[in-house]
Amino acid sequence: MSVNFPSLARKTWQTAASIKTGVVLLILVVILSAVGTIVLQRPVTEPEEMQRAYSPQALRILDAVGLTDVFHAWWFVLLMVLVSLCIIAASIERFPNAWRYFSRPYKYPDEGFRRALHPQQQVAIADEESGLVAAERALHSMGFKPERVVREDHFSIFAERSRISEMAVYVVHTSLLLIFFGGIVDGIYGWRGTLNLNEGETSNQVELRDSATKTLPFAIRCDTAGQENYQDGSPKKWWSKLAVVKDGQDVQKKEIVVNDPLVYSGIRFYQSSFGPNGKVEKLVLQATPSNAGEKREIAFTLNETATLDANTTVRFAEFIPDFVARDGQVYKRSNQMANPAAHLVVSTKAGKNYDVWLPAMEGIGDNATAPYQFEATDLKMGHFTGLQVSHEPGQWGVWAGVVLMGIGLAFVFYVVHMRFWAVPVRDAKTGKYSLWLGGSANRNRDAFEQRFNDLVASVETELKSIRKTAPSERVATVAGR
Repeated sequence: MSVNFPSLARKTWQTAASIKTGVVLLILVVILSAVGTIVLQRPVTEPEEMQRAYSPQALRILDAVGLTDVFHAWWFVLLMVLVSLCIIAASIERFPNAWRYFSRPYKYPDEGFRRALHPQQQVAIADEESGLVAAERALHSMGFKPERVVREDHFSIFAERSRISEMAVYVVHTSLLLIFFGGIVDGIYGWRGTLNLNEGETSNQVELRDSATKTLPFAIRCDTAGQENYQDGSPKKWWSKLAVVKDGQDVQKKEIVVNDPLVYSGIRFYQSSFGPNGKVEKLVLQATPSNAGEKREIAFTLNETATLDANTTVRFAEFIPDFVARDGQVYKRSNQMANPAAHLVVSTKAGKNYDVWLPAMEGIGDNATAPYQFEATDLKMGHFTGLQVSHEPGQWGVWAGVVLMGIGLAFVFYVVHMRFWAVPVRDAKTGKYSLWLGGSANRNRDAFEQRFNDLVASVETELKSIRKTAPSERVATVAGR
């Protein structure tokens, strides 16, 4: 069986240019975008949170179909390409007629057009010129610029406003194409990841999806980070003081908070989390000799050694943020700061070592026999800042499209293309003249009908004024116009 390729190509083109096809594809994009905001997305969501939210089977399915990274999934990019092609096809298919309508306005209504037009009205006039003059004056008073149209031996009046609104739909089409173009560029070339930094740490390695990493051409240093709380103790905001380091030099610094990122070289660093990193920044102890003596204060960090006296030192050997003691051993239960414990090693010049635990635990350690007794007076934990890192090279297109769409929709909803015609008509039987008035608007027709009624009333008022004018004055007025 032979295939009629021209016919197939024409049907494909008509399908692509169909409004129904475009609407269906656009609805699919909206639905899948909504799914992307409901389903937790990688890599910005912590793996532990993903595992808590979904069962292993559900998570495998979501990952396999790309629903955990919707906006970078190949099928979502393909869908945006198809929508863009439909918009282009629909615009090309309809633009010639729209351009003819825009570039060559219909200024002289023939008899068939006049019969079908709504609204319309006929007003009795004495002669053609008085009717034309009355229509011109009325349109001028309404802010229009009427134009006399000559057709053989007939005259008419045409006036319009905001013809550009007829092309507003193509402004909206262009804005949609810009938005989808930006989304396609982001889907292909963009990426998102996370970067966790301890205070004082510098790194250029961003963790992407599936534990992949991306090396940045510069590094980010976290100088300090913190949290502000409400009076009830709940978090109010997180903040981080970041520095961009390139070639060993600080090239940019900024304190970021949520929704106020650091942007450098097209890469954005958002504040996404903050918390203790489980590392001790400083432990302050009060040491008291067991055989009585002067107390002294010691401040040191993990694996640091401090001198107690000429014969004794103490080393901060281990810190457990959440401990449990069992069978004479100390174990870490979790990384949460729930039940901390510190392991100290006291050494003497005689070569004897004492294991000391804070707090003291029965049957564990040498707290009772150690040459010093210790009491923790302060504990300062280190913190990390969690950054969401994104590179979205298509965002300029998205934002330009949003702005352009706002302009296009303003024209679509608030700028009305209004047209008015005034044609003197002579009755073949009676020989009397009447002025046919008609109008058209591309939207908001109820309000336009009131505007049309105002025009009719204004024309009738102008006709009364003309009738009161002396014939010689009327001729002078007409000639002056």
